[in-house]
Amino acid sequence: MKKLMYLFFMSVICMLYGCNDDMKVKETITLTVNKPVLMSADAFRSSVKVKTQPEEITQQGKICFYEGYLYISEPGKGIHIIDNRNPSSPSPIGFIELIGNADVAIRNNMLYADSYVDLIWFDISNPALPVLKNRLENVFPYAFPPIEEGTIDYPMCETAAANSQIVVGWTQVEESYTTERYKDQEIYYDSMVNSSGGNSGVSTSVNGSMSRFGFYQNYLYVVLNNQMSIFDLSGDKPVKAVDNMHVGGNVETIFSYKDYMFMGTPTGMLIYSVADPLKPEYQSMMWHVYGCDPVVVEDDIAYVTVHAGNNCGQNFNELIILDVKDVKNPQPIVSYTMTKPKGLGIDNGTLFLCDDGLKIYNASDPQTLMANRLAHYSGMEGYDVIPHDNVLMMIADDGIYQYDYSNLKEIKQLSKLAVKK
Repeated sequence: MKKLMYLFFMSVICMLYGCNDDMKVKETITLTVNKPVLMSADAFRSSVKVKTQPEEITQQGKICFYEGYLYISEPGKGIHIIDNRNPSSPSPIGFIELIGNADVAIRNNMLYADSYVDLIWFDISNPALPVLKNRLENVFPYAFPPIEEGTIDYPMCETAAANSQIVVGWTQVEESYTTERYKDQEIYYDSMVNSSGGNSGVSTSVNGSMSRFGFYQNYLYVVLNNQMSIFDLSGDKPVKAVDNMHVGGNVETIFSYKDYMFMGTPTGMLIYSVADPLKPEYQSMMWHVYGCDPVVVEDDIAYVTVHAGNNCGQNFNELIILDVKDVKNPQPIVSYTMTKPKGLGIDNGTLFLCDDGLKIYNASDPQTLMANRLAHYSGMEGYDVIPHDNVLMMIADDGIYQYDYSNLKEIKQLSKLAVKK
């Protein structure tokens, strides 16, 4: 996530050696400021609707697969439910209208979702008729709608929270102010953008690489910006197990592997041990150029994509592969220049990558990955994937694509469920 940063190098020099007013210059800076659009907490929390009639998907979002059904989180709107027991003919069966939803994960027929500042859950024993159970309020205090550019008026947001109001949107205004600096002092401005292990007998969903929700034992881990929230799911309802934990790095994605959480941030991959589930312990960080990056891991090999874009801060597009057998000292293996990679998935040595559509590789030898491309489907902008039981599910800008990869020599498309543009 980009931040508003002022680096005052000359100020340090002046502190050491002294400066006078002749060295000062005045500048007027104009910023795009996002003012919050507010909704009362009561209206916000009473707005949830479970609909037995499906609605058209109009925007790609996070994907989740659980026991034959796909759950698509359309940003800010809610969750589409799709009967995918026959991936050749997926059938939308319902929709959960949920303001501020961005992520979803499922465990033992209980669907957990965020709704801006709240965690909310549904019983999906009957996927066609989810039952709203309850919510935990204000557990994600810094969850805001995404912005396209500019800065957020945080004081207004804090005042809104104190008055039991929820930020549900933004209006943009231009604000100017005059600042004073010393000549030759470098000032950098960058807009602040909000990008916004299982146990025996426990069934959990398979999530795409862009997810901010991860399970380990009886716990749900949720990352948002630089905070990690941990919820105990062992009882009748989720309980916030500990205070939010600062993990740094403006975490965007999380991937559970063995006793570790691998987290993607704009500046690198973070690794935390959750061997003690309530006391995640920092292990290491792999730094890379500033960019947006999900991560997946298989057989102690981590695959990280870094992509450019308005929210990512640079023009590098790479696939980075690392050896993470020693989580305290991950070792780079190789990196490849890509077109604009986003989500990815790995299944038994086969790598699926959203890049210029969908690319599929034999990843048995990372050093020869580019020479072992199995397939390339273009003409769409892939966002994220889930490989499961020889079926690859991909959400793209124009639809949900599914492929049969049971025979890697003859990968074939099974279906496409269109997204309305």
